[in-house]
Amino acid sequence: MEDANSIWIVTDDIPQISLPDGIKGGNNRSGGWGEETAPDTRGVETTVPVDAEKLEQEMSRFLSVVDKVFTRAEQETQAKPGKKSGIQLDEIELSVEINGEGQVKLLGSGAKAGVKGGIKLTFRRKSDS
Repeated sequence: MEDANSIWIVTDDIPQISLPDGIKGGNNRSGGWGEETAPDTRGVETTVPVDAEKLEQEMSRFLSVVDKVFTRAEQETQAKPGKKSGIQLDEIELSVEINGEGQVKLLGSGAKAGVKGGIKLTFRRKSDS
């Protein structure tokens, strides 16, 4: 898939590898399941090409869903019959990451804080000028 329409993504996803005959799988890195074990691939960064068109589709889908969620939240803060909310949503800041398959994922609390290579998206209310 490596061509002019690819974007290289640095990822720490564990690559899917097939193990040679005689090597045991699993996550036991101490050799407890046999004399030979799979190599430890934790924390290994790799680069993979991602089709730019796929990434564009994933980002568009992600932004569409974010728009729906926060449009709904804004509507909930708008005036209702007989009630007016005193709050207004002016800015939203989200952190996302792109995995080795081009999927765009929202980083929530508890996700790798300060993830290197994450993308920070800031959305601001349009001024009514």
